[in-house]
Amino acid sequence: MLALPRMGSFSSTPKILNDDSQDNDIQMPINFSRFELLQYCQTQPLVEPMVKRAFKKAGESNDDSYAFKYKKLNAVTKGCSDYVSSPYSLRVFQWNILSQALGQMNDNFVKCPDEALEWNSRKFRIIEEIVEYCPDIICLQEVDHFNFLKHVLGTQGYTGVFYPKPDSPCVYITGNNGPDGCAIFYRTNKFDVINIESRILEIWRVQSNQVALLANLRVKETDQEVCITTTHLKARQGAFLSTLRNEQGKDLLQFVSEHSGDRPVVICGDFNAEPVEPIYGTMLSDESLALGSAYADCDSSNKNSADREPPYTTWKIRDEGEVCHTIDYIFYKKGSLEVEAVLELPTGEEIGEDRVPSFSYPSDHFSLVCDFKMGSQKVQASL
Repeated sequence: MLALPRMGSFSSTPKILNDDSQDNDIQMPINFSRFELLQYCQTQPLVEPMVKRAFKKAGESNDDSYAFKYKKLNAVTKGCSDYVSSPYSLRVFQWNILSQALGQMNDNFVKCPDEALEWNSRKFRIIEEIVEYCPDIICLQEVDHFNFLKHVLGTQGYTGVFYPKPDSPCVYITGNNGPDGCAIFYRTNKFDVINIESRILEIWRVQSNQVALLANLRVKETDQEVCITTTHLKARQGAFLSTLRNEQGKDLLQFVSEHSGDRPVVICGDFNAEPVEPIYGTMLSDESLALGSAYADCDSSNKNSADREPPYTTWKIRDEGEVCHTIDYIFYKKGSLEVEAVLELPTGEEIGEDRVPSFSYPSDHFSLVCDFKMGSQKVQASL
């Protein structure tokens, strides 16, 4: 096992070690309002209108009036534009944004025009999708343009941290912008950072090429603390890969348990695993964290958790065929957080027959957003 290369790397190709510098010429006013930034994003070249999605309240079915009403709006949905962050609410945004190097040079999206995959076509589409939903916390995977995100999101009052994969496949691709990895952004007017932790996930005590990033934050107004973690587990199908993901998940849970104390916990990520895989059950069966899946728990039906997940979080067409399944999740610690609403997934008709990425959506994964209710009492956390 010790002789195995890091999974995910193109080990037969020499590394091309570039810095994150492709966006050094970006110019943007430091006091850009949210409305001005969204307008700017929507006037970029090769832009098509993005799908406007509705929030579904916990316990409501898909055809309830709340969702129906907001789907009829053509502009920014009221559920987004009216959101006001409070000391007792937490809006968490989860998204694999699609690494630029991999998306353009490796992933073979056969129905996506080449122009739609170019960074200058995608970068402000990514910003628009994030800023549209006014999140308090932003968890991202496949980030290989962190400096761009940090600069532009900084105009909206966010700051962030980034942790790259130790052997990112991006650095084997000509023209890369450095390694990809995971990032967490948070509102500086709402949170103080307590500490940041990172980990290279292990499989049977051997380091893999996947990572986790954790931030313990404190709400300024209430002293309520919360632990936010993001990760991106090993890709590809097969029983052996499924076993590796499950081992990474066990290491992830141990990492979070070591650093979360008694805080409320949110774990976001691209787990590259459908709900039928062992890792899904492993996440929900951990006794110390007592996790639930936010999207499943927003559904009040009596079905088991796996059957209450959305039908897909990614829908793409590669040269080997169409891929439509659920592999992204927002897990949370039950009892300390309560799911109030989640952002619905777009329909197949809204996505379009060529699926994503496209001119109207910049990633092959759809963003997930969950509104949590936090308790009013300070959590005594101990590390």
